[in-house]
Amino acid sequence: MKLTYLALCSSLLLSTVGFGQQHSEQNHSNYIWPKDEAVRQKLGRWQDVKFGLLMHWGTYSERGIVESWSLCPEDEGWCERKGPTAGNWYEYKKGYEALQTTFNPVKFNPDRWAAAAQQAGMKYVIFTTKHHDGFCMFDTKQTDYKITSPKTPFSSNPRSNVTKEILQSFRAKDFMVGTYFSKPDWHTEHYWKPYFPPKDRNVNYDPKKYPEEWTKFKTFTFNQIQELMTDYGKVDILWLDGGWVRPFSSIDSTVSWQRTIPFDQDIDMARIAAMARQKQPGLLVVDRTVSGEFENYVTPEQQIPDHYMPIPWETCLTMGDSWSYIPKENFKSTRKLVQILVDVVAKNGNMLLNIAPGPDGEWHEEAYQRLTQIGNWMQVNGESIYGTKPLAPYRQEQWALTQNGQATYASYLPKETESQLPATLTLPVTPTKTVLILGSKQPLNWKKSGNGVVVNVPEKVRQQLANQPAWVFKVS
Repeated sequence: MKLTYLALCSSLLLSTVGFGQQHSEQNHSNYIWPKDEAVRQKLGRWQDVKFGLLMHWGTYSERGIVESWSLCPEDEGWCERKGPTAGNWYEYKKGYEALQTTFNPVKFNPDRWAAAAQQAGMKYVIFTTKHHDGFCMFDTKQTDYKITSPKTPFSSNPRSNVTKEILQSFRAKDFMVGTYFSKPDWHTEHYWKPYFPPKDRNVNYDPKKYPEEWTKFKTFTFNQIQELMTDYGKVDILWLDGGWVRPFSSIDSTVSWQRTIPFDQDIDMARIAAMARQKQPGLLVVDRTVSGEFENYVTPEQQIPDHYMPIPWETCLTMGDSWSYIPKENFKSTRKLVQILVDVVAKNGNMLLNIAPGPDGEWHEEAYQRLTQIGNWMQVNGESIYGTKPLAPYRQEQWALTQNGQATYASYLPKETESQLPATLTLPVTPTKTVLILGSKQPLNWKKSGNGVVVNVPEKVRQQLANQPAWVFKVS
């Protein structure tokens, strides 16, 4: 079944690395609902959990720089190189890859991360097993450019296979777990062939001219994904990044960044998906920006669609400004993060919130504080999020609407200047019997007004529930 729908995203959040803008242009008219019943069931479960954690982590955290992109020889702001070797790309790449020899995150403790994420109300996790730089945060047998290599100090740690440890810790908290995997690999000689200098993010040779080289790269990629699907327990989501690695036939000429892809970079997703689902029945495959059979949900990056979308989707965004660790981060307020979650869910989406571990293997303490504060709100108001469906008109001024069975939830998103609920509000919902505000057991007086309900909020309740990121009215 195909869904004819054009999703035009408005940039409510600013992207910090250039690929976010590319995601905003994606045309979703080619979305295909999965035919496999096990996949459809898992997709439904994923749509119910609503709130997940993404973690970008690699050797780049040692320098506090953007993940992988400083290796990319493009004249873009997010690819800027810094440091004494910045003027010589070859020397810079050599120094960047030498970070492997000093990477030693001795404070690594995924159990603390899982506990904090659970407390926040998160229900699934996606971890970067390999970013575009090719450094593997798992014990692959395809390369020694990995955290478990003897070249890496942390390899002597009993928890050095961090992907396995992270997935185990989160599964123990009943999370759905997923593996982020970069299709392009700027380290392997089969993608950036040493004979040619790379010009941009793409493969640096023509795969049609060098088919044996491209076959080696496809085999390398298949084998790594097979390892992740075989040796790491139950996996729910395969989250593939690097949308320029795609069949030439899938390029949408109406999307500006796709017009710049110079070569067919088909890695045979049908073969990869078949293998992965044979190992992991019901696996969700998210081949980002490559519309069709292997993009089970779409992933606007650092952005929120400006309207309801009837297809499965997920906004991935950063808690701070950067996807990767930076020493001094500018974290979004709890109010903003909660309101983004409410907005996304009302439009039929999930929110995947990125937190970046540092070179010592820890998060900023402020990230833990944000999760605690979000969790405090979710403990009271989570029923308006989990397992809900959007309800028209979805978003109206400061209101966001969801429903679950006979219950309707009208979430009021206060402005920065509002610390208390107004004494009187008009809810854009159908009149009914009972109106409550979550966090208070006192039924509210209401009366019908046009197509809505006018509610009076007692002063005691206004004071009791002051300074909340959002207030949720339950109409049942």
